Amino acid sequence: MEAGEFAVIDQGWDGPFYRVRTSVFEVTFMVGGGERIEAVENVDAEVRLPDGSRWSATIFTLAEVERLMSEWAETGEYGGGGHFWCSDGLIVGAPGLDHMIIALAGLYQSGDFRDALNRLDEPAG
Repeated sequence: MEAGEFAVIDQGWDGPFYRVRTSVFEVTFMVGGGERIEAVENVDAEVRLPDGSRWSATIFTLAEVERLMSEWAETGEYGGGGHFWCSDGLIVGAPGLDHMIIALAGLYQSGDFRDALNRLDEPAG
């Protein structure tokens, strides 16, 4: 998989995590047990940049957001499903880690990465 100057170098399971090393960052996905990586629609991720900084993202598909909001409408949670938010939320159009990796690479390449994700560590200073 490549997108511009971006390329996946290595990827695979590391215990319960799915780790991906790319030409611009490393990402660890906290995939649910037994979930197929091509079908993931809701996942937490930690991204490490070349400068050593760590960033968090919760990545959803549009379909997963709709499913959650419908569920909450029935349970009354989260304003009865009337809204959805997540401080480090990233919404992608299609399921699967490949789509999520490309979205993260796009954010990195466009310069929007640091605005969209939450930094997990403090800069050295």
